Order: sequence, then structure tokens, then C-alpha cells
Amino acid sequence: MTAFRRRIERQTGQSLPSYAELWRWSVDERAAFWRAAWEFCELVGEPGWAPFLVDDRMPGAKWFPESRLNYAENLLARGDDAPALVFVSETGARRELSWAELRAQVAAVAAWLRSAGVGVGDRVAGIVPNCPEAIVAMLGAASVGAIWSSCSPDFGVRGVLDRFGQIEPKVLFAADGYWYGGKTHDLEARVAEIYRGLPSLAHVVSISFVGEKPLGGTESFERIVRSGRHTPQYERLPFDHPLFILFSSGTTGIPKGIVHCAGGLLLKIAVEQRLHCDVSRDDRLFYFTTCGWMMWNWLATGLATGATLVLFDGSPFQPSERALWDLAERERITVFGTSAKYLDAIRKSGLVPERTHDLSSVKTILSTGSVLAPESFDFVYEGIKQDVLLSSISGGTDIAGCFVAGSPTLPVYRGEAQCLALGMKVEVFDERGRSLPPGEKGELVCTRAFPTQPVGFWNDPDGARYRAAYFERYPQVWHHGDWVELTEHGGMTLFGRSDAVLNPGGVRIGTAEIYRPVEQLDDVVEAIAVGQDWDSDVRVVLFVRLREGVTLSPELEREIRAAIRTHATPRHVPARIAQVTDIPRTKSGKIVELAVRDVVHGRTPKNLEALANPEALEQFRGRSELSS
Repeated sequence: MTAFRRRIERQTGQSLPSYAELWRWSVDERAAFWRAAWEFCELVGEPGWAPFLVDDRMPGAKWFPESRLNYAENLLARGDDAPALVFVSETGARRELSWAELRAQVAAVAAWLRSAGVGVGDRVAGIVPNCPEAIVAMLGAASVGAIWSSCSPDFGVRGVLDRFGQIEPKVLFAADGYWYGGKTHDLEARVAEIYRGLPSLAHVVSISFVGEKPLGGTESFERIVRSGRHTPQYERLPFDHPLFILFSSGTTGIPKGIVHCAGGLLLKIAVEQRLHCDVSRDDRLFYFTTCGWMMWNWLATGLATGATLVLFDGSPFQPSERALWDLAERERITVFGTSAKYLDAIRKSGLVPERTHDLSSVKTILSTGSVLAPESFDFVYEGIKQDVLLSSISGGTDIAGCFVAGSPTLPVYRGEAQCLALGMKVEVFDERGRSLPPGEKGELVCTRAFPTQPVGFWNDPDGARYRAAYFERYPQVWHHGDWVELTEHGGMTLFGRSDAVLNPGGVRIGTAEIYRPVEQLDDVVEAIAVGQDWDSDVRVVLFVRLREGVTLSPELEREIRAAIRTHATPRHVPARIAQVTDIPRTKSGKIVELAVRDVVHGRTPKNLEALANPEALEQFRGRSELSS
């Protein structure tokens, strides 16, 4: 970050003594900033000649209109025998793939795809664990200019067809099974049913992940990568050529196919990793993710830094809560990425990694997926490592990156994301579209165009659905749907999704403001709060999942209410509290307040296939506690 700031000072003659000044320059001079980032991050390709930003508006801005590049070529620029990928399964199985081996396998897959008639703009899909084969298949598709989309193998048939049925892939890469929670899950019957439901498929390529034989009636991934020596060939395409189709969680309807372009995604993530996370070729980058979450795409793009990626597939608590910390110690991970929920679960497990593990290699801990509570900041510095950069980052599938990020040059403040991401003109708006000062809660917006705005939604030819999703609330301003406030330190505090904001008595309350004090109680594992329409108003209802063997007693209810009243306000105190044994969440681990709210009101939630545990919703239906 410092090297980049000093380079910009030399190039522009300006004095940019702090991150705040660098950020201001990056949003005021966005074309110059992103061009300088291209050079600093050493992207492979032809940036073209200025102007690098044409028709500066949202939506509709055109970035690097004359450029040509290929995503896979950028990720495979390093070609030596050092490890590119280290894979570890929950079973303890471990494999390495060198840069040279990775490049050779990608070249083989790309050659096979070309022979199968796959070319520029065709779709290639994957039902794959987080393993080397998934990255090889994705990079093979990107090499030929195809568009990649993936689901994690725990998706049901309907969930896969709801996604891949929209995009009509020509080729499907499918694992024969996966391990999770100490169990082997076979996929053969599911893949066969998916094949029958996707008439566009010309080929299914089987990855022997849990067994040794390919699925019946399929091509063999292992045979393809061993088919001989192939020279890498990369189709250089325009900056805005589609690369990935990422799907929304689909909890409010059929998942939206969000189309991201190769240049924008590569450049934005390069800035986040090289500058905000200080990743270099000497690092070992890890993120706990599945191939159904955008953080897998983010992690895979880390190859462009020359770093070694550490891939893990399975349960992070198998065989125990030590699993990922054992991995960090053994593989000498330097950048450790996870979710806020995972850090909270480790805290509640009683494990103190600082005492049980050698984490001297870890320099950065990244957290995203949900709001990181202030108490989790305390736990990281008291129970995991003192000399570490804790970066609470936030963005989303919609932008394939971050609006708020971390910086190795800034202090970490308890409960706050460190900074607004470079090149992102992030502001906080009130309901009337007025920009709010630090300390006032409102909607997270971005008021200037940026390179990872989606190319559009799949099957949305006039862009109507795309515009409605992000630009309807505030014309020509990106409305992200997070409830936030800026801080006096130049960072941001997040309070959850604004569509889940509670509104009792006309006062807007972010659900995270309730979860923080409640989930600090020893007896409470996690909680979910919704607003129930009641007596011409809205009342707050809180559902709690308690430690095994604990029952919600009047005494515990009083303790919960007291904690909320003390650490939030009396308006945050729920009118009703009820106990559940499970809380519904998406495949990427986010709890779904809107689905619970629908069930509480007797409505049927949409697209239950988007949930990892849809059966949990039945616990919220017809509760006697909510009838009076």
C-alpha cells in the first residue's frame, strides 16, 4: 500500500501523506487510479490507450474500451516448480500442484474443451468441491473465452437446475461425491438427474474425488489432464468480456445470474489482494469457502499475485474445532480468511488457538459473510494472535469484491471495518438520498462507477431487472442494501442487511445490534430477529439457539433482555423470545431473516433450494408465543 501511494505521488506530483488522501485521489481520478493499479499489479495484457473510462455513469460506464486480456493467462503467469495449490480434505488427505503442473493441466483441459466445440461465450459449469480440479476446470474454460459458473456439491438437484438451467452450459464438470462431517456423500444419482434436466449439455466430465472410477457415461477428468503435452493458449478478449456467472442466494425467488467480466473482476480483486491484503508471491493464501460462494472466485484469483493457495474442503469442525488452526500451523498460512460466524463459534467452543497452535506465520485474518461483532475483535486479539491484521471486509456477490476493506497501514478499531476500498466512492444515504456524516446510520451506496459493476443479469436483454436491483432506489447510484454508518476513523460499522432492518415504532434497528449482546451470553449459540406485524405496528421477535441441554427459562429471558437493554437501547428489546434448535441459512452460511419473517406471517418462503437447512423453517411456523 505504501509503495503504491509513493509511486502515485511520484507520478502525479501530489502529496498523499495518508490513506484518506490516497482514497480521495482514487475516487476523484478513477480512470488514472485503475490504470495505475493495472501497472502496479502487473496485469498481463494490453490496456490500450486512454481514455480508460468512457461514458462515466451508472449503469453504462465503459472501462478500458481498447484493452485485451485473458483471466487464465494472468493467473498462470508464474510457471516454476513451487507449489501453486495445496489441497487438504477434512479426511486429512493432502495434495500439491506446482505452478508448472497447474499450467500443464489447464492447457490440457483447454485443448479438450476446444476439441469438444467449446469457444468464446459458451458456458461451462461445475458441481465441484473446493479442490484443485475445480480451479483447473475453471481456468481451462477461461483460457478459451468460455464463461464459468459453479455450485458446491451439497446443492440439491432443484437448486442446481434453477441456476444452470438459466445459462444452458455445454459442458458440466461434476465430482463423484464429497466428504462432510465425517461422512461420504455420493453424487452419482444426483448428477444423472441433473444431466437429464439440462438438455444443453453435450458432455459431462467426471472428477473422481471420493472414488477411483468416473461416473457412468461421462468423460474422465483424469484422462483429459493426462492426454499429453499441450501448449498453453489464451484467448485475449475485451475487458468487459463475461468470465463468471455468480448467482444470488435465491432466498426471495429464482437466483439471479450475475454476469461479471474478466477485466473488472481481475483488476478489482488484484487491488484488494495486492494492496488491501498485502499479498505477494511469498504468501500462502487461504479462505474457508465452497465453490458456490463468490469468495471461491476471490480466492482463485489470488493466483494472479503469485501466492500459493491453500484449499480446504469439508467441515471446519471435522474432526474437531482445531481443524482449520491445525491447517494454518501445518501449512504456514499467512493470510487466513474465514467468516464472522466461524470466529464466534470458535470463541464459544472454548478453544484458544493462541495457546494451542503456532500461528507465527499468520499476518492477516480476513472476516466476511456477516457482521463481525466487537467481541469477536476482542477474541481475535486475545485468543488467536496479538500481532495480526484483522480485516473485516464487506461487499458481495453483486460486485465480486469489497466496498469496505482493510489496510496494513491503518490501525484496527474494535467493531469497525478499517477503510473504504480504493476506487470505490462509498457513501451513506438517508431515505431521501442525502449523504450522511459519520455517526449516522443509513444505506450503503456507491455514487461513482467502478469496474466490477456486473455486465448485467443473464436473460435480462433490456437490463430492466438489473436496473431495478441496484438503481431503482437512488437513480444512477448503486444501492447495495446494507445498513451501515461511517466512523470518525474513516472506516465503517455494519449492522446487517437493510431489507432485514426492524422498524418498531418507526425506529430503524439493524439486526446485528441485537445479535451482538445476545450472542455474548454463554448459553446462547446464535440468534435471529425478525419484525412481526402486530397491532398496526411492528414488534421485535427474537429466536435463540441455546447450548445443548439448556432450556429457555424466565431467568434466561430476563438475562437476554437485560443484555440488549444495557448494550443497545430499550427499543431493541424484543417483545417475544422463543427457543429453536436450528436457524435457517444459505449455502454460504448467512442466516435468512426474510424467510423466517415469511413463515412467521404464514407466507411460504420462495426457493427453499437456496437454503442449506430448509427444514429448520418449520420451527418458526405457528408458534404459540407469537399469537398474543
